[in-house]
Amino acid sequence: MTVGPARRRGLSAEVADLIREAIFDGRYPPGAALREVELAEALQVSRGPVREAIRVLEVEGLVRAEWHRGATVAALSVQDVAELDSLRGALEALAVRRVVDHASDEDLGRIEKAVDAMDRATTPHEMVRCDIAFHDAVYAAAGHSRLVQAWEAIRSQVHLFLITRVNVSSVGYLEQIRSEHRDLAAALRLGNADGALELFAEHRRHAFDVLTSGN
Repeated sequence: MTVGPARRRGLSAEVADLIREAIFDGRYPPGAALREVELAEALQVSRGPVREAIRVLEVEGLVRAEWHRGATVAALSVQDVAELDSLRGALEALAVRRVVDHASDEDLGRIEKAVDAMDRATTPHEMVRCDIAFHDAVYAAAGHSRLVQAWEAIRSQVHLFLITRVNVSSVGYLEQIRSEHRDLAAALRLGNADGALELFAEHRRHAFDVLTSGN
């Protein structure tokens, strides 16, 4: 048995990247319609790659498609928020313990560099990107490939979770996130697993409380 020739990365993947970025920077907020015709015209492509891109983003959990409404940016329900929070907590517990036990000085340096990047964030959406980048660095430092894969499976949804959080309230958000992540990085550097786990749980709890305070 043989396999076919490899294909270069398709146009639909590039379109998915562009739509994803538009969601992440707030141009398409949760609940916004994603109309194939408008997107195809704006991106100067046919509707086929747009349709395929929307399917990719639907698998990621960023988009919801219903026959009577078309495609929209996912708006997280109370159950969505609770499930993402609990799953994120389970993954982070393993990540933190592995970082404390196995991370090199270089790994910890990359985590601290991600914190330093937060000083340059001037908007909530930029800070959300920095927040995600910090957690990317933590999972990378854990040295567990399947854990990284599990994180990547929910990464876009967590990004949407954090965007939804800042849409609810961004008062004091920039400095709060900088301060929290400095403390998280410091706890990992000290090798204090229990203290780091508590700080990571508190960090998640702040976002969860903002999202659920009105429910």
